[in-house]
Amino acid sequence: MLDLDVAHRRGEFLLEVKARLAGPVTGIFGPSGAGKTTLLHLVAGLLRPGRGRIALDGVPLTDAGGACFVPPHRRRIGMVFQEGRLFPHLTVHQNLRFGERYAPVSERRLDFDTVVDLLDLGRLLERPAHAISGGEAQRTALGRALLTSPRLLLMDEPLASLDRGLKGQILPFFRRVREVAGIPMLYVSHDLGEILQLTSTLAVLKEGRLVAAGCLLDLLEHPEAVELLRGHGLLNVIRARVLEVRAADAMVLLSPLTEGAASGAARAVIRGGLAPGLAPGEEVSLSLRPEDVALSGARHAAEHAVLRTRVPRRPRAARPRPA
Repeated sequence: MLDLDVAHRRGEFLLEVKARLAGPVTGIFGPSGAGKTTLLHLVAGLLRPGRGRIALDGVPLTDAGGACFVPPHRRRIGMVFQEGRLFPHLTVHQNLRFGERYAPVSERRLDFDTVVDLLDLGRLLERPAHAISGGEAQRTALGRALLTSPRLLLMDEPLASLDRGLKGQILPFFRRVREVAGIPMLYVSHDLGEILQLTSTLAVLKEGRLVAAGCLLDLLEHPEAVELLRGHGLLNVIRARVLEVRAADAMVLLSPLTEGAASGAARAVIRGGLAPGLAPGEEVSLSLRPEDVALSGARHAAEHAVLRTRVPRRPRAARPRPA
C-alpha cells in the first residue's frame, strides 16, 4: 500500500498528487511532461517534495512537515530506468551481484539462481555489460533491482528505447516477474497498450495533476481521463484467461473473464501476431480498437480475430390488451 499526498515544484511546473495505490501493479499513465518520472523520483527518494507525505505499508518515507526523510538506499525500493544504467566495465554477473549486496541475507526474497532463471540470463553472465543488446540490458537491470529484494519496484518507461519487436520479447519477462516475485510495482509509460499487458489499474496524470486512479472501467466514468485515454488509443479492453495455445496454427483460444458469465459462455480465438510466452491459465487483456470491430449476423472467416459471445435479448414489452 503506497500512500501519496505530495506537492513538488520545479520551475513553473507543479506536481500535486494525493492517492492510495494498493494494486499489485499500478500503471502510471499520461502524456510527456505530465509528471510521471517526477512522481517516481519522489517515491524513490531521489527528490524531496516541497510539502507532503509518502508512506509505504504505513511506514513514512517522507514527511516534509515532520522533517522525516528516509534516504534512497534505506528505502528498499528498486528502480529500473529507460536506459538500464548498468556498470559498463562489469559483467552481467557482477552487475547482478551488485544489487544483491544491498539486501541482508535474512531479508532476501529471491535468490540469485532464481532471478537468473526467471529472466533467462544464464548465457549472458560472463559477458561485459557494454557488449549486450538493449533488451538484454533491460533484463539485467530488472534482475539487479530484484536482487535488492525491494518492497516496491519502480519502472520508469523501461521499454521506451526498444523497438516494438524487442518490447514483445521483454514484456513476457515483466509478466513473469509480476506473477512469481509478488513485489508491488509502479509501471510508468505513455504507451497505454504496453501498460494494459501488465495491469488494468491506472493512475492518470495530466500537467502535474492526478486526474483519476482505479481500474480501467472505473476511469471511464471520468470524462477528463477518458479524453486522455482516447487521445492515446483508448481501447475496448476485455480481461481473459488463456485456455489453449496452438503454435502450429498461430492461434490462441481464450475465455473472457466477464462478471456473471457462466463457464464456457464466451470464447475468443486470436489468430496471428501471438504474444510470446503465453501459457494456458494466464490472464491477459484483449484490446479491441473501435474501428476494427464489425458486427454481423452471419458467420465469417476472420483474418485476425474472432470474438464469439452471446448477447442477451431484451424482453419484449407487454402489449396492452384491448379493453
